[in-house]
Amino acid sequence: MLEISSKTNLLEQKSYKYSLQDIPEPNLQRDIYGYESVPKVAFNHRRVPINMPEEIWITDTSLRDGQQSVEPYTVKQIVDIYKFLSRLGGPYGIIRQTEFFIYSKKDREALEQCRSLDLKFPEITTWIRASKEDFKLVRDMGIPETGILVSCSDYHIFKKMKMTRKQALEHYLGTVKDAFAAGVVPRCHLEDITRADFYGFVVPFVNELQALSQEAGIPVKIRACDTMGYGIPFTEAALPRSVAGIIYGLQHYSDVPSEHLEWHGHNDFHKAVVNASTAWLYGACAVNCSLLGIGERTGNIPLEAMVFEYASLRGSMDGMDPTVITEIADYFRHEIGYDIPVMSPFIGRNFNVTRAGIHADGLLKDEEIYNIFNTKKLLNRSPSVQISKTSGLAGIAYWINEAYHLPEDAQISKHDPLVCSLKEWVDRQYEDGRQTVLSNKELEDRIEELAPGRFRNL
Repeated sequence: MLEISSKTNLLEQKSYKYSLQDIPEPNLQRDIYGYESVPKVAFNHRRVPINMPEEIWITDTSLRDGQQSVEPYTVKQIVDIYKFLSRLGGPYGIIRQTEFFIYSKKDREALEQCRSLDLKFPEITTWIRASKEDFKLVRDMGIPETGILVSCSDYHIFKKMKMTRKQALEHYLGTVKDAFAAGVVPRCHLEDITRADFYGFVVPFVNELQALSQEAGIPVKIRACDTMGYGIPFTEAALPRSVAGIIYGLQHYSDVPSEHLEWHGHNDFHKAVVNASTAWLYGACAVNCSLLGIGERTGNIPLEAMVFEYASLRGSMDGMDPTVITEIADYFRHEIGYDIPVMSPFIGRNFNVTRAGIHADGLLKDEEIYNIFNTKKLLNRSPSVQISKTSGLAGIAYWINEAYHLPEDAQISKHDPLVCSLKEWVDRQYEDGRQTVLSNKELEDRIEELAPGRFRNL
């Protein structure tokens, strides 16, 4: 059958109707996922069109997936994080939603306290397993939308759940029907989609969800979960690993609108961010992230990374306040006690710090030479240097100017006698066998000895 597509305004074939393939044994796709070898990237040379939605946004899982991999947050910490998310996302809700656990009394208390703040964004949602007992918790709390775990690969259906595909499908649909009956929007988390039989289970299952949705008059949301980080952003990569192919297939064969389509990825192969951007580019409105990338194993898509991906793709922050990212990092470091890797982009202590003298010399002349963007304006963090054996005169001069916040008309040059004397002292430290960088206090104490009182008021 031919129909005019509302997206492309072209005649398209709509006769591709995929039926559930209820096979007796799991298809573990051993040609790709041979457990004793690195997963292989297959190509089928099929290109799908870039299809960036009119609007894109971020959803958050810091309080759900993120909290699964750290010591549980206190009620106060959950409320503080929620406030940070609201400030960071801005008045237009670029951080649109966040999801909560509701299993414990503490979880429910935190949710209620966040709800009492009456913030428009991020919208509060929940996450449950596909069980009537779990759904009762959502219904009793009056939450308008909940995520539901619907594992879709044979690894999970056969090996973990001990079901057939047909049994799993019927089990999932039962819980979704319960959601519709209570007027709750179900968000179906298709766990492990990058190892699933896309046409043999995923598409038939989502088609059943769409039919139920139409019957109930309530939308169903689809979260495509790259649970193991197997997703591939490359053009012409084959399913089930192709991010573009998954997003296109869910839209083309299951008619999932962009605003109901979301990507959730993990970072096992260092592709979480690029896969999320690919999902946006090929038609998903939402990407699901976690602050600082905290999550299972190697973590989730870092939310702070997607703030900057958003700005680079749309050309604007659209009301987001990225300086809150620095506050969030400080909060996790000092209040929660989370050890942030020092080289983490945007949040690590050293992300805009250099130890190389030649780089410091460039910063001294014009910080744009060696800084990725105006980090003082966008993140409230000036570029800085650490003093080591390679810092040179320029590095020391730059460190002094930044450490003492010297105004432009009072900044010292690398030829200042104090800089030369300090470099001689630094060189002696390393000639005597020192291996570590010099601490701020060591440098400040030595400067006070070499130039007593010069910077005392600063």
